[in-house]
Amino acid sequence: MSHKQSIIFFDGVCNLCNASIDFVIQRDKDNKYLVGALQDEVSKKILSQFSVDKNYLDSIVLLEANQIFYKSTAALKIAKNLSGLWPVLYPLIFLPVGFRDYFYNWIGKNRYKWYGKKSTCRLPTKEEQDKFLTQEKLPDYLSVGL
Repeated sequence: MSHKQSIIFFDGVCNLCNASIDFVIQRDKDNKYLVGALQDEVSKKILSQFSVDKNYLDSIVLLEANQIFYKSTAALKIAKNLSGLWPVLYPLIFLPVGFRDYFYNWIGKNRYKWYGKKSTCRLPTKEEQDKFLTQEKLPDYLSVGL
């Protein structure tokens, strides 16, 4: 496992969140990211090391270089590393976080109403399994006693 690999934690029952993860997986040509549902026990244990509430589902959470990023900051940091034109969005990071997160929060608050949700977390397809976080795939910079 690469010590530079970052982890994207997402709401595993949210249809919009799952579509976003599919989008990232398709454009992560450099294998920069692992993904894990916020509801997963491995994810909860990792995030507890960074004082993230185990019941937090309000946004994506990015763990990058032992730092936690939320909401629009996480989304822009992820976009920066995707193939295609998505990195051109990264300069939006220089806008005030309150301004950026206002729009992120508005979408997040309505995500279930607009896009729906599943009754259980999604399971990766056979093709996606290498991208999903498991206890065996922890980046070597994590010292998790799992």
